[in-house]
Amino acid sequence: MLATRGLTWRIGEVAIVDSVDLDLAPGEFLGVIGPNGAGKTSLFNLITGLRRPTEGRVTLDGRDISALPPYQRARLGLGRTFQASSVFGSLSVRENVRLAVQAHRGGSMKLWRRAAADREVAAAADAALHRVGLAHRGDALAGTLAHGEKRKLEIALLLAGEPRVMLLDEPMAGVSAEDVPELVQVIRSLTGDSGRAVLMVEHHMDVILELADRIAVMHHGALLACDTPETVMANPTVQEAYLGESL
Repeated sequence: MLATRGLTWRIGEVAIVDSVDLDLAPGEFLGVIGPNGAGKTSLFNLITGLRRPTEGRVTLDGRDISALPPYQRARLGLGRTFQASSVFGSLSVRENVRLAVQAHRGGSMKLWRRAAADREVAAAADAALHRVGLAHRGDALAGTLAHGEKRKLEIALLLAGEPRVMLLDEPMAGVSAEDVPELVQVIRSLTGDSGRAVLMVEHHMDVILELADRIAVMHHGALLACDTPETVMANPTVQEAYLGESL
């Protein structure tokens, strides 16, 4: 569904992302780990079009999307969240998601638009909120949400765009320990719909081990290993480069 081949981004002579080959199958959950500065977020920026690669390509369903801007990649089914929460704090939770649905469906701001279209948009927004467990918070201002709830709202915004591939960049960052299990359950459900695939960067190893079908390990911009969680955790090179001790 998603693939990178020789994906490279250099600044001068320094390779921030160094010839990365990855494949993501329909319905697969692929976790990406690595120490700070390993190139994980830069890899996401290349895949989603925020950065142009120095070399290599990105394909979605076999189509080369390497030259497309981010909004065109999103329209083709590639969605992403970021490390820092970004919502419209002065709007309600429901309004945030409704705007995302309208953006995806090409919603019009014309006063004479069909009333039925508004109902359809509202229903889609409510469905996304229900999916992430925020239906009861729809009327609350997004800026008043706890951090874990904002993470859920960001996933609802992502779902509003009906992506086939979802990239989650450290969704557990800043989330309190008591909120992590519920957020894990929300993320776990994302691959259950029509073969949707998930690529997730995360530092919480217990979360990665619980969710991922495979784990990709990055180190100094390069892909050190990509295999099942059990195989990766038993890899001495991975333990030395990232984990620092035997597991």
